[in-house]
Amino acid sequence: MKLVKTALFSALTLCAGLIHAQPAQAPLPLASPESQGFSAEGVKRIHNFFAQEVANNRMPGAVLAVTKNGKLVIYEAYGYRDKATKSPMTTDTIFQLASMTKVMTAASAMTFYEEGNLPLTMPISNWFPQFKEQKLGKLGADGTLSTVANKTPITVQDLMRHTSGLTYGGRGATPIHKEFPGGSVISAMQYDGKLVIDKLAAAPLLYEPGTTWDYGFGLDVLGLIQEKMANKRLQEVMRERLWNKVGMKDTGFDMSAKDASRFAQPLPVDPLTNKPQAIDILTKPIKYDCGGGCAYGTAGDYIRFGQMLLDGGSIDGKRVLGPQTVALMTADHLGTQIKNRVAVTEPSRAEYGFGLSVAVRKYRGVSAINGNVGDYTWNGAYGTMYFADPKENMVVVMMAATPGDLRKEYRERVNALIYAALEK
Repeated sequence: MKLVKTALFSALTLCAGLIHAQPAQAPLPLASPESQGFSAEGVKRIHNFFAQEVANNRMPGAVLAVTKNGKLVIYEAYGYRDKATKSPMTTDTIFQLASMTKVMTAASAMTFYEEGNLPLTMPISNWFPQFKEQKLGKLGADGTLSTVANKTPITVQDLMRHTSGLTYGGRGATPIHKEFPGGSVISAMQYDGKLVIDKLAAAPLLYEPGTTWDYGFGLDVLGLIQEKMANKRLQEVMRERLWNKVGMKDTGFDMSAKDASRFAQPLPVDPLTNKPQAIDILTKPIKYDCGGGCAYGTAGDYIRFGQMLLDGGSIDGKRVLGPQTVALMTADHLGTQIKNRVAVTEPSRAEYGFGLSVAVRKYRGVSAINGNVGDYTWNGAYGTMYFADPKENMVVVMMAATPGDLRKEYRERVNALIYAALEK
């Protein structure tokens, strides 16, 4: 089914060299945007926006997938998969998902939870005894580091809601941050799973577990726990428990040589800074399947994953998670006692809470980004974004290879375009 396109949009797409081809089989049942409550004018604005961004050389290209009421109403490829080679973007283009990996890692872990094998209050030292001896870091007024015994064990829940104290080294310049690897992908290019656990357990915690939300290595450790429980690579665990059931055939941690030409490439120069930019994981191998940021996938695969969660854990009649488990994942787990630093990582998430791997809206307003109470979301550092709005019965996935600060701008602008296109 072709979406309605205006003459203006056709002219812009022709100038930008855009391709709008539907695959042989769409990932979900198709419907016209208008039949599900979108205005034709609003959809035209969305298409024109991406066409103009590509024409202005601000992004190489993108894929946008939107479902409403379980129907795929927008599924479009814009611009180029690789601008340098003039390879057109297609809907089956594979993107590096970065932190959108985290949501899948948590969903996979919740299948163990449902089996009674992964209680959220269980200390992670049950799997990795190294953490029993971990210290809590203390910074003096002069910036010097001292340590004390950590009396509060890190739990599985802490890993999923980012309250473990296991920070990313790249998120600060204190002596504590310097003890940690820079980030998930960086760690996976430097260490295997055993070494990364040893390194994390030897570093002093930035915060006492359970007291402060701060972004870090929780989901990487959660992935390695799953590997230990199943005695398999995380890729195989997630394939068996999640991806095969959802129908995510192009998602994984390995970049197959046969699929290399399908990978989205960033512009060689950041449009905002005029400095060279790259996505290193596209060319450098990883040494462990980092559950915090190393997976690849397509917009079609991820929209199916998002729809599965929105529909209470089932898709195409196949149960992946129970509806009460999904409700638990997408509820706020910070409450009023945990210091909330979500907006430090995602400025548009002011006054959001955080569930098990997703930010969760607590108020209509406060945040500068549109949405409804109960919407949940998380994005990727290389230009991918995902949110679901249960009140609107809507899932949005936008994928682009934009690793610079433009990615943050697109999170707000695409959100505004989507909600502005709703007529009711």
